[in-house]
Amino acid sequence: MYIPKKYTVENVRRGHPDKVCDQISDAILDAHLAQDPFARVAIEAFGAHGLLTLGGEITSTAYVDVESIARDVYRSIGFTSDIEIRTQIVKQSPEIAEGVNHDGAGDQGIMYGFATNETPEMLPRGVVYAARIVELLDKPETSARLPWLLPDGKTQITMVDDVVDTIVVSVQHTEQVTHTEIENGIREVVLKPIFGDTLQTARVIINPSGMFTIGGFDADTGLTGRKIMVDTYGGIIPHGGGCFSGKDATKVDRSAAYMARFVAKALVREGVAKEALVSVAYAIGVAEPVMLTVTNENGEDISSVIQGRFDFAPKAIIEKLGLRNAVYKNVAAHGHFIHSGAPWEKI
Repeated sequence: MYIPKKYTVENVRRGHPDKVCDQISDAILDAHLAQDPFARVAIEAFGAHGLLTLGGEITSTAYVDVESIARDVYRSIGFTSDIEIRTQIVKQSPEIAEGVNHDGAGDQGIMYGFATNETPEMLPRGVVYAARIVELLDKPETSARLPWLLPDGKTQITMVDDVVDTIVVSVQHTEQVTHTEIENGIREVVLKPIFGDTLQTARVIINPSGMFTIGGFDADTGLTGRKIMVDTYGGIIPHGGGCFSGKDATKVDRSAAYMARFVAKALVREGVAKEALVSVAYAIGVAEPVMLTVTNENGEDISSVIQGRFDFAPKAIIEKLGLRNAVYKNVAAHGHFIHSGAPWEKI
C-alpha cells in the first residue's frame, strides 16, 4: 500500500504567502491564454513585506498588464495593505523554444500521478480533509459567520489507521477577538460540518501559537511553487520536484503530472487497481517519455494495461486535457487534484 497507516498532511488558505504567489502566477498565465492559447509562460512571484517581484519568461501575442492582475488577485484574497510591484520578465530562451516548437518536452524531469479508491475524490482521506478545511475557511459565507477571520492560515491532519487522530488549524484574525471565541467558532462553523461526531474523539488544536493578527506578506515571504506537496498528495506520494503554477502546458512539470493523475484515476475507476501510481520521465526537446511505468497497491508493475491507450507526448496531453484554456487560477489554491471541475479530474 502506498498510503501509510500513520501520516500527517497539511494545506494552506488562499491568503498564505506562498499561495498568494501561486494564484498571482496562474492568474497572469490565464490572462495570456485567454488572448493567446499558444502563449509560452513561465512566471514566478516573490512577495515580502510590502514588495512583490514578478519574474520569468513570456513569449506571447497577448497584451497583459501583469501588475494590475497581481494587484487584483492580492486584493480579492482580502488584503488591504499597500504593495509595491516590480517586474523582470523576458522572452523564452530561443534554445528552449526550439525543442518545444517541434512538440518536444519543455524540460527534462520526472512526474508522478496517483489515485486511490479510499475516497470519492480518489485521494488519501487526510489529504481530502485538509483541503476541505481550507476550502471552507476561504468561503465568503464563513467570513460572514466569523467576522474576525482574516485571509491567512493553514491546517494539518494526522491520520492513524484511517482514523482522524489530530486536527491542527491556525487562522489569522482581528485583534478584537478572544482565543476562546476563535476556538469555538472554528469548531462549530468549520470543523463540525466536515467531521461530525469524529470531532469528539480527535485531538483538536486551534491557533496553538496564540495571537495571529499579522498575515500574508506583512508577516512572511511567499514564493511561487513552494507548496508542491499541498498542490499534490501531501508528501505521501513522490513528487518530481517541479511546481505547477505559472507554467503553460508545454512545461511537462505541469501537464505530465496532470496526465499521470488522469491515467491513475482511470485505472482505479476501472477496478484495475485499488491504488495506482503512474511515473513518467522526459528529456528536454523530446516528445516521447524516456520512462513510463504504472504500479498498483502491491508495488506490482502493471504498465502493460496502459500500452496503446494513453499518449504522453506533450502535444497529445495538451489536446487531450484542453490545457490551452485559461483554467489555472481556479485550481491554484487548496490542491490541484481536489477540484472536480478540472479537466484532468474528469474521467
